[in-house]
Amino acid sequence: MKKLSFVVVALAAMVLASCGGNKTNQNAEEQTDSVKTFEQEQIEANIKVQIDSIASELGKLKALPIFADTEDGTIALSEEEKLVKPEYLLDPAKANDAVTLSEKYRALAILNVDKFVAKSYDMPTEAYDEAIAKLAADINDPAFKAAQEEGPIAKNVQAFYDAEEESGRLNYFWQVATSAIVEQLYIMTQNTDKFIAAFDDEAASNVTFRVICLQDAINRLTAYDEELVEVAEAIKPLGVLNALTVDELKAQLNELKAQIAESRAALVK
Repeated sequence: MKKLSFVVVALAAMVLASCGGNKTNQNAEEQTDSVKTFEQEQIEANIKVQIDSIASELGKLKALPIFADTEDGTIALSEEEKLVKPEYLLDPAKANDAVTLSEKYRALAILNVDKFVAKSYDMPTEAYDEAIAKLAADINDPAFKAAQEEGPIAKNVQAFYDAEEESGRLNYFWQVATSAIVEQLYIMTQNTDKFIAAFDDEAASNVTFRVICLQDAINRLTAYDEELVEVAEAIKPLGVLNALTVDELKAQLNELKAQIAESRAALVK
């Protein structure tokens, strides 16, 4: 906000200076304040409408197939496949390394995704439950409870967004949403042949749409919140995703495996 205010004040000062010297300094200052307030309100209102729209579009999407409930068609692992436990999941102990609120929100989102995968492999999830509970207690965000009253957050994006807006933590909605999709993409790259089998072309194109929505929103908001600059940089490599079919998504995930791993590492450092 400081950056935006500075720009608006500077522009207002230039406009008033060009009007001549027939006004007192007091009048000029009053007009500057008036222009600043009007311009800033207009810009912020426009940004808010755009951001609200992006969040609404995200809320309309179904969960990615491998992360949907079993009855919705999540991929099934055979007993033999469950014997080979995934070593790429985030260690729940990493929750202790999260210091800032941003880091805690990101870790919480990633561990929630990883807990689902661990459960799919019949792995114990107590450590995930403890880490997630600790992070949630540290964060103490009323939006979590408000959203969960509508059902799982993953299925109630709009409810979570609205609750975060009401609690004044809208920045963290985008931190959570970004961390969740990056972790999902990261997991998919670990066994693309298996996980892509759950997708159809619509689901594949929705992956691209998710990434576009997140990048659009976060890039707009970096002018307001410096914490989001780091997030924007972390997901920048994902901007080349443009898959519209299952075959295209599979090929792009394989090509971007290293970049997706780097994006994930940047979010959990």
